[in-house]
Amino acid sequence: MPAETTKEIAETPKEVAAGQWRSLEHATTGKASLIRLPGGAHSVQFASLDTSDGPDLYVYLSPHPSSSTEKTFGQGFTSLGKLKGNRGDQVYEIPSGVDVSGIRSVVIWCQRFSAGFAVAPLEQA
Repeated sequence: MPAETTKEIAETPKEVAAGQWRSLEHATTGKASLIRLPGGAHSVQFASLDTSDGPDLYVYLSPHPSSSTEKTFGQGFTSLGKLKGNRGDQVYEIPSGVDVSGIRSVVIWCQRFSAGFAVAPLEQA
């Protein structure tokens, strides 16, 4: 009865796409990563984020490549909610039902002024 004694290998989170921030309206540095979690869910993680503090900042998943013009990022996005802070490491859960295969970039967006602070590529290999 080997099938009963075979242990399942614990799945670990895996980075499936990542990129460095490209400054738009405000100088921004750090890395953004798309992470596949055990069970198939996904999250976006920021490492060493450093950007300007601003009003009304949100994190958007965009179907547009990071090389697109700034205004493009205000269209067709999925919002992950308010930016948790303008510095440091952060994690944003991606809601179930979001098709991550269509994500090309992650954007820090100021809703009040319809302006992008920064964009990072999240194109999967």
